[in-house]
Amino acid sequence: MKIQKEKIIHFPEGIPAFEEEKEFVIILNHDSPFSYLQSVKNENLSFIIINPFEIFSDYDILIPETAKNRLKIEKQEDIMIYTIVVIPEDVENTTTNLLGPIVINTKEMLGKQVILDDKRYNTKHFIFDKYSQKGVK
Repeated sequence: MKIQKEKIIHFPEGIPAFEEEKEFVIILNHDSPFSYLQSVKNENLSFIIINPFEIFSDYDILIPETAKNRLKIEKQEDIMIYTIVVIPEDVENTTTNLLGPIVINTKEMLGKQVILDDKRYNTKHFIFDKYSQKGVK
């Protein structure tokens, strides 16, 4: 797959447990709410991601100042937020990590997985019960 250089998102700290991987691209799936965060250097490493706001309309996070500074965030409209999805053998139990969103500064093409200090969220929020409420199956 040919990757356009301007689409590469730099993760200076990597992603927890994958700190050596510093460059990723987002591969959108227009037929599904699921997309991929694909490593540029390791074709075998990708994460399934979603825009959490499409499923959890009440998802409301405060990005810590330290993360804003590391990502050089100046304006709200320069931010994209995704969460990593885990699909187990029983697909009905698919979860997403609302406690550790992937925050991307789309202007600077910088990304970071941010661990929130917010007791409302955890690493495993079921998503299919949310989909069924919206009529998505």
